[in-house]
Amino acid sequence: MRRRLFPVALASLTALTVVSGSHAGTEVKLVVLKEKGVGTTAQAQPFVDKFMAIATKKNGWSSGKASFFTERKPAEASMDADKPQFAILSLPAYLAMKDARKLETIGQVIVSRAGGQEYHIVSKSASDLGGCRGSKLATDHADDKKFIDRVVSGGAWKLAEFHLETTKRPLQAMKMVIKDEAKCALIDDAQLAEMKSMEGGKDLKSVWKSAKLPGMAVVALPSADKATKEGFKNSLATLCDGDGKTVCGEIGIQSLKAASDDAYGQILAAYKKDK
Repeated sequence: MRRRLFPVALASLTALTVVSGSHAGTEVKLVVLKEKGVGTTAQAQPFVDKFMAIATKKNGWSSGKASFFTERKPAEASMDADKPQFAILSLPAYLAMKDARKLETIGQVIVSRAGGQEYHIVSKSASDLGGCRGSKLATDHADDKKFIDRVVSGGAWKLAEFHLETTKRPLQAMKMVIKDEAKCALIDDAQLAEMKSMEGGKDLKSVWKSAKLPGMAVVALPSADKATKEGFKNSLATLCDGDGKTVCGEIGIQSLKAASDDAYGQILAAYKKDK
């Protein structure tokens, strides 16, 4: 259960690092949107508190606020109301907001078991993708069809080729396949990892998988001034050094580094391309 909470904890954890010593006293706000997350912010709070002490010590941070969301609509409402300087976004949200909100990519975070870097179609009876076409496909990822059709599928298929069964809970789609209520399920890598320990999960197999996708994007919003933005970006690569090493290990941060729009260039092009 602790491992499942780590991706949720990432949200506020990274927020705590955004102010360099030269900007101590300035409140910096961060919105984190991890769609399809497991767990709650309340459950993740102990991890947030532990990381806060290290981040404050390293960066001379005196004031900051982080808000965690699992749904896009309330996250965007917070952006409009609170004018945060930074955000950490799961890939579908990043692609949807990039141009509309004039986001500047400043970093990338990869967290074990956070999900969203690889997608699979799994089945109990089908032997390949063709065996799923025209059949019921259960998934909780169908709320962003543009992302699935243009990025995840890589042009190999579209959601319209299946009889779609939308689900609300992360493991529900796989359970439907196990119970023969759906022939196939579209899941991400975090759900695939859970599949092995589910009752009946061993009967499922991946019949198609996507290319590996980039991790969550760390972005600056237009409200971030140049100095604060550069300070945050330059600090990313060192946050898991020294005192932060153990904490980052507990959270499951595999990589936290500075990045630019180029890191998402191919994905952005595929997302924007008319098909």
